Amino acid sequence: MVRLTGGRALGAALLACALVACGSGGDGDSGGTDGAAEEREAQELWRPAPGTPWQWQLGGTLDLTVDVPVYDVDGFETTAAQVAELHARDVRVICYVNAGAWEEFRPDADAFPPELLGEGNGWPGERWLDIRELDALRPLLAARFDMCAEKGFDAVEPDLLEGFTNDTGFPLTAADQLAFNRMVASLAHDRGLAVGLKNDGAQAAELVDDFDFAVSEECAAFGECELLLPFVEQGKAVLHVEYDLAADEFCAETTALGFSSMVKRLELDAWREPCPS
Repeated sequence: MVRLTGGRALGAALLACALVACGSGGDGDSGGTDGAAEEREAQELWRPAPGTPWQWQLGGTLDLTVDVPVYDVDGFETTAAQVAELHARDVRVICYVNAGAWEEFRPDADAFPPELLGEGNGWPGERWLDIRELDALRPLLAARFDMCAEKGFDAVEPDLLEGFTNDTGFPLTAADQLAFNRMVASLAHDRGLAVGLKNDGAQAAELVDDFDFAVSEECAAFGECELLLPFVEQGKAVLHVEYDLAADEFCAETTALGFSSMVKRLELDAWREPCPS
């Protein structure tokens, strides 16, 4: 389900949840294109605008009736028919997948080489991945993004793009993270999918040109929201949730920044409390 960074992930391990980019150049699934092709691609991709209302549901029975223009849902568990049902009422749909950690409960779990699996990330059945191994991870993530495209999704939310700030079991650097995140973005764009930067606020200014929107958990609680302003400044949405703060504790601040903010429960079921527009 929801992924938290740093110490937040360790605290959240007490909850039972059962809930997936190299730099420029490369070949095959690496997404290497020339500048003109990249420009054409960017013009064709869907990009949510700042302030766009949204629904984020990764737990419980999927409620398809929320009156918002954007849904973010689990890529494995959501069916093509459900995506089509949302499209039928002009809703754009984002495919949640884990990119930075292995999940033992996913159908492709056995495809991940054991040497790529690091420390647990605080969620049952999950372990950090060695994101330095781009050649090994590229086809695995490409297959997941192919699934998103085949089901008709408009975009991808690749989770855990901030492993370098966590105790993963690998000596990851900021440069490693930038290379991995850019590989992720290229894989999505190669498939005609928009892609969101998840939680890596520390590198938002460096990655804003590679990603089409941002997804943030608890930036208000941790005083990190202004790190994501480069996205709003480029006309790209920041899809934002808080879990522990009441709406009146942060909505005025984040709405003024242009964020698409709401309160959600940690299990990310259908309930939501959006900030007043």
